[in-house]
Amino acid sequence: MNSKLITFSGIDGAGKSTQIDHLMHSLRERQQPFIYLWSRGGYTSWFDFLKSLIRKVSGKAAPAPGHSSERDKMLGHGMIGRVWLFLAILDLMRLYGVVVRWHRLVGRVVLCDRYLWDTLIDFKINFPAINVELWFIWHLLERLCPVPDLAFFLYIPLTVSEERSLEKGDPFPEPIEKRARRHDLYMEIEKTRAKWYVIDGLKPVKEISNQIWETFCMRERHRFK
Repeated sequence: MNSKLITFSGIDGAGKSTQIDHLMHSLRERQQPFIYLWSRGGYTSWFDFLKSLIRKVSGKAAPAPGHSSERDKMLGHGMIGRVWLFLAILDLMRLYGVVVRWHRLVGRVVLCDRYLWDTLIDFKINFPAINVELWFIWHLLERLCPVPDLAFFLYIPLTVSEERSLEKGDPFPEPIEKRARRHDLYMEIEKTRAKWYVIDGLKPVKEISNQIWETFCMRERHRFK
């Protein structure tokens, strides 16, 4: 096996984490080096450090984590929202353009829980008045992002996402209107922009993990023919 970039996308409750766990188990069994990376624009460890630094300098407290009207109001402020987006994109350039490429260079399979399109959907939902995808820096991010060798999209209906969120007892559940918007954006991007390998997230967990592993191995065999 060689270094690859494999990404997992999908609405909350689609089973991304579960399937990544299964894939990591299979890679360990075959002694294949890998790295797991979870990412959400504006919520990486580096960005959290930057926010803490800004709070200390400004002396202002940030809203509590999770979904809240206070947080939406602060980020909805024109200048604050644009600065936040600019810094978040710079941070993603570091993560996708440098960190991901480095791990691939040294021979690791990189497993990304969420990737570029998931982040764009987040930005569209949280900053509906800002067309971030028209920014030059966003286009630069797209160019810096390595193209995934395999990009899996686990699809589940909106109602199932809501049910699974309740079952998990999510401490910061996404409001239903935002979740519905997120579902619609995933459908739009799946049809027009992303080159995802679509998987039915309603199938049994084992069946999905077998499908993912078979697809991974098939891509390996095809590569070395």
